[in-house]
Amino acid sequence: MLRASRRRRRRRLSRLWSAPLPLEDHPRPPVGGRPFPTRDASPPAQAARSMRTVSRSLRARTLRSLTRGPLGLSRRAASSFMTSYEAHKAERAAQGIVPLPLDATQTASLIEDMKTSQDPKLLALLEHRVPPGVDEAAYVKADYLAALAKGTETNALISKKKAVELLGTMQGGYNIAPLIDALEDAEVAETACTALKHTILVFDAFHDVKAKMDAGNEYAKKVIESWAAAEWFTSKPEVKEKLTFTVFKVAGETNTDDLSPAPDAWSRPDIPLHALAMLKFDRADGFFTGQQDGCKDVIEKYIAQGKGAGEGGSDIPLAYVGDVVGTGSSRKSATNSILWYMGVDIPNVPNKRTGGICIGSKIAPIFFNTMEDSGSFPIEMDVSKMEMGDVIDVYPYEGVTKKGGTDEEICKFTLKTNVLFDEVRAGGRIPLIIGRGNTARACEALGLPATDVFRSTGEPKELPKGGGYTLAQKMVGKACGKPLRDSTDKNTQVGVLPGDYCEPRMTTVGSQDTTGPMTKDELKDLACLGFSADLVMQSFCHTAAYPKPVDVKTHATLPDFIMTRGGVSLRPGDGIIHSWLNRMLLPDTVGTGGDSHTRFPIGISFPAGSGLVAFAAAAGIMPLDMPESVLVKFTGKDLQPGITLRDLVHAIPLWAKKADLLTIPKQDKVNVFSGKVLEIEGEIIDGLKCEQVFELSDASAERSAAGCAVKVGEESISEYLTSNITMLKWMVSEGYGDPRTLQRRAASMQNWLDAPSPKLMAADASATYHTTIEIPLEEITEPVLCAPNDPDDAVLLSDALKGPHGDGTNTPIDEVFIGSCMTNIGHFRAAGKMLDEVEGGLSTRLWVSPPTKMDAAQLTEEGFFAIYGKVGARTEMPGCSLCMGNQARVADKATVVSTSTRNFPNRLGKGANVYLASAELAAVAAIKGRLPTPAEYLEEWKKVDSKSADVYKYLNFDTLDSYQSSADKIEISEEIQAAAAKL
Repeated sequence: MLRASRRRRRRRLSRLWSAPLPLEDHPRPPVGGRPFPTRDASPPAQAARSMRTVSRSLRARTLRSLTRGPLGLSRRAASSFMTSYEAHKAERAAQGIVPLPLDATQTASLIEDMKTSQDPKLLALLEHRVPPGVDEAAYVKADYLAALAKGTETNALISKKKAVELLGTMQGGYNIAPLIDALEDAEVAETACTALKHTILVFDAFHDVKAKMDAGNEYAKKVIESWAAAEWFTSKPEVKEKLTFTVFKVAGETNTDDLSPAPDAWSRPDIPLHALAMLKFDRADGFFTGQQDGCKDVIEKYIAQGKGAGEGGSDIPLAYVGDVVGTGSSRKSATNSILWYMGVDIPNVPNKRTGGICIGSKIAPIFFNTMEDSGSFPIEMDVSKMEMGDVIDVYPYEGVTKKGGTDEEICKFTLKTNVLFDEVRAGGRIPLIIGRGNTARACEALGLPATDVFRSTGEPKELPKGGGYTLAQKMVGKACGKPLRDSTDKNTQVGVLPGDYCEPRMTTVGSQDTTGPMTKDELKDLACLGFSADLVMQSFCHTAAYPKPVDVKTHATLPDFIMTRGGVSLRPGDGIIHSWLNRMLLPDTVGTGGDSHTRFPIGISFPAGSGLVAFAAAAGIMPLDMPESVLVKFTGKDLQPGITLRDLVHAIPLWAKKADLLTIPKQDKVNVFSGKVLEIEGEIIDGLKCEQVFELSDASAERSAAGCAVKVGEESISEYLTSNITMLKWMVSEGYGDPRTLQRRAASMQNWLDAPSPKLMAADASATYHTTIEIPLEEITEPVLCAPNDPDDAVLLSDALKGPHGDGTNTPIDEVFIGSCMTNIGHFRAAGKMLDEVEGGLSTRLWVSPPTKMDAAQLTEEGFFAIYGKVGARTEMPGCSLCMGNQARVADKATVVSTSTRNFPNRLGKGANVYLASAELAAVAAIKGRLPTPAEYLEEWKKVDSKSADVYKYLNFDTLDSYQSSADKIEISEEIQAAAAKL
């Protein structure tokens, strides 16, 4: 009976969509073809699935979801839609937030109601509460409006012209084909023409419009002419000469944990709901202490004060102001929360805002970029004379800020780039890039010269005579298609100099699960049905261990979304994104990821927020103002006894502090690394394994560096790639998708291995760096920790014992965490060897979480999990565990030693005091229940050092039969090999 009922409901849905799907009338190039056809790079060979096939697949999935959904489409269900929606609206209003956007089921039910009712509320919902782009609800909306526009359906509320107008508000994706069709219909052609003039997300459909123009369609010609004149841009208001704001100031440092708390990560895609958590945690400065909604209350007070208080009765909006703003994780959710309170609505886009202004004495680079991408106006200026509630006048063209309504100067400033004016006007950096590309194509189609409407990004600088390029500059130059000075020598690669704007090709893009749902939404907004980046990978490391209901839904739906676009999806329980993504990298290439710790050990990555990550995945390129580089050079050949790579990681901020290049106070903070590329080299680095190198590159996130490039030895990379080819083929044998993408990457790795040496680029001896920091290995003679609660506050172990949580000899430790992306299998063996000598249980609470399921399996086979169990350790599912603080957490106000990435206040636990240290030191602290003295630590370390050859060995999958035997069954086709050879 149930199956028969579902079949009947599907037949009713099929009648609803009885007209041919608009997109099926206009087949598109294969998924993976260039959605942004302004690049010269060849597109990767993705699965040969056309958008027509994707549309059919989407129709089938939507049909299934609707027939199984709670509302359905029977008359009874349809008539209940408004009742259900009003109940939802009231429930959200009780929380002080707006309703959720309509999903596909609700949109279909809404349309059914509109067929029998002329209630204008229904039309308003269809117009304003359905997401744009390639969201499934947008598909339902576009399909119905297309039928109305063609006249195959009629509705008393929506005329043919109104239907075309509504299609024109949907930004791009499923609305484009019916709008282009409408150019042939005299009744609505002018309306369609107007709509397309202001639509930039047309991608390859540009050629359909041009074909109509070439065939003599006057309206298509008007559209192309409008695009060439950039009317989509010039029709928007310019940035005003004077901007007046009320200051909303959070003194000191605001990190993204403050703006988007990790325990609330589950709500990030729901922007209004997640914004309620902004600044909810107690801060050391007492800001909104103990008041979850105190932030919202204060914001609403100042918004109310600004109503009608501006010139001519205009409202005075708020500006977010801080000494240091946006450090930490690459969370667009932090930007979204600020913009929800201080931005403006985007017409026809529910629950998302743009605009606003963010002012900081220092704005973290990833956060700055995310603000740019969102259409906000980020400005660095001195905020020391601004206080909460002040009214200020910002003169962006003059570069001066004054006390509101007076000539009293507060400070002067210089914009990062004048292109910011265009970005704000266009609604963000990404719309500007896409729109400029569309305008350029239109000018070319009409035989016109390039437009001068937009501000110039600047001409590339000339390399000074006798100058050279750094390693990072060469990698980016290669990704931008710059030539070799000598075609026989890869090391003569022409680079990109600091300050130059460029759009490097993204070879590898990563996404994790607390930002992945937002990236998914951004991809839908971009109308992306196929990735142009060669490899895009999605992980589930942040939510797998303790999933909330919304996470379970993400685990079930996000993999298909990624794989149908040609991406690679991991599975819950597989482990940490970086530990997997690193094994998919190609040397000397460029990528990005939606996690601030996407810091490649080979090649270079520029991590970003979810919006820019979505753009990089879809377009295969990424906008970049090339940063300057800071060189850290380790001198000497050998580590001193007891010193680990984690100590070298912490030595970088320690030496910077000594040189006054890094300060701890947030006001007037100095950080030489902020916004720059951290480049690391040294004789000891050349011999490291790639797993070890990642410890160094990973920690560049804590330095607020834009990226990190490490000079790694060719032998280490060859060993790593040989192992990784086996892993990728094993993944294919295990049913991971997209299999073509995995095989293509394995083939690319083999091509690199087969190429003659030398294969790697290196910095020129004459390269110029902003700053060079030399760290002599012989001077690092005891462990280096980062004291609570600041990853910049690096101290020697002996000094940590004298700190605020110790008396010089006894610093009690309550909990210890060994895990995170900063660890590898060697760390867990080392800790296990120390723990094996413990009689009975530990006085501390010890958490153990290996980075991947492969590490966990190998440790189990070697007996280490039995040791962890013997001492009472709490072993966690491979993944991020305590590191982000959104899953399990340490006890309130606990004192902790952790191998995690950062120790911001409240990150691992409320009020917790966290020391960052090596796995070896963490294990000793777990055993003793306190920080050991340097002598005590060294004594324990010697027990591990005597077995170092067995302890510090890494997973080479090509030497493990269980992986290699599966990999041997996978044959890579000639077609895929040929595609890899083009990269």
